[in-house]
Amino acid sequence: MTQKIIILILTSVFTLNAMGQQKINQTAGRTQLGEFAPEFAELNDNVLFGPDVWNNPTLSLHDRSMITISILLGKGMIDSSFRSHLEMGKKHGITRAEITALLTQAAFYAGWPNAWAGFRVAKEVWADDTAGDDAKAAFQRGMIFPIGEPNTAYAKYFTGNSYLAPISGEQIPFANVTFEPRCRNNWHIHKAAKGGGQMLVGVAGRGWYQEEGKPAVEILPGTVIHIPANVKHWHGAAADCWFSHLAIEIPGENASNEWLEPVTDDEYDQLQK
Repeated sequence: MTQKIIILILTSVFTLNAMGQQKINQTAGRTQLGEFAPEFAELNDNVLFGPDVWNNPTLSLHDRSMITISILLGKGMIDSSFRSHLEMGKKHGITRAEITALLTQAAFYAGWPNAWAGFRVAKEVWADDTAGDDAKAAFQRGMIFPIGEPNTAYAKYFTGNSYLAPISGEQIPFANVTFEPRCRNNWHIHKAAKGGGQMLVGVAGRGWYQEEGKPAVEILPGTVIHIPANVKHWHGAAADCWFSHLAIEIPGENASNEWLEPVTDDEYDQLQK
């Protein structure tokens, strides 16, 4: 019964997240021109950045930013507005690799000098980003749940970097756990005198789950893993991609977690063959 309730909760969460995509709440018009040109400010904030254009769900905010940056570059408007849209685009998930590809292609249509000017601004906006950040940002765009913050509290029980995003703390608490490629947690046991255990639900990417003495099981988006209490196991990402799953703790009597030895590279690499 508990598992059926959890599945119903997860179905509702996926639906609500799918419906509640990120939106822009623009106030620049009212802030800068509200008294001087109130009608223009309203058109800017409530129409252009309202439900009719920027918040129309037909295109993602990421794609709208790519389009707008291309148009501004083509018109030679490499000004404060261009920088603002670069910064906005970065918040909407445009990676360093994507902005570089956009500006390179646009150079052949918008003009070489415009592209050079665009690159100068883009280098400043993406100055602190790395190739790893690009991969992480691209992975986040394809997932409805947040990646969250570095999982520092449990870092000593993981090989590689992981991230934790609590989703709900009420009724049945659960969180989204994200693993970089090759990241996995140590062997561990969810102990309980009665009930207990854990459920995993694949959210994005590809990963592995393995119980001691059994073959590893691949986890894909939508895969549900039922982990009994008192069973030694581990889970983590595949070697070639990021991976996220929801982790749901099943209520039990005298429940506790016992962390054990790491999954060695030799053990892990056997799964890739």
